[in-house]
Amino acid sequence: MHASEYLELNARHDPANAERLGEPGADPTAFVSTLRSIQAGAAADGRPWPETHLRPGRRMQLADADCALAGLTVVQEMLLAAERTRQNGPSHEDVGERAMEGMMMACLALTAQVSACLHVRS
Repeated sequence: MHASEYLELNARHDPANAERLGEPGADPTAFVSTLRSIQAGAAADGRPWPETHLRPGRRMQLADADCALAGLTVVQEMLLAAERTRQNGPSHEDVGERAMEGMMMACLALTAQVSACLHVRS
């Protein structure tokens, strides 16, 4: 095995310049910051679940359910638009049966995720 001929494309880590979440000057809408807030339990609006009297695990479940419901809404809107285009639009803009089936499967998976998050264990 030999060294890469594209040295400038190798990933480099520079901790002195690394941006940390919560530091002054860190953009809260930046991609990595957004991913970290989602991982920390952000709801669909990017904020932690507001009910602080709940246990942390339950707050995470409710935030996950909120995100899944937001995703479900988007996929259902796309599915409705695709169906209306299939019925009334030009044939070259039809997304096809595989895409329609994929969106239906996504709806089922997101519904199952919401159901699992909202299920109260005794």
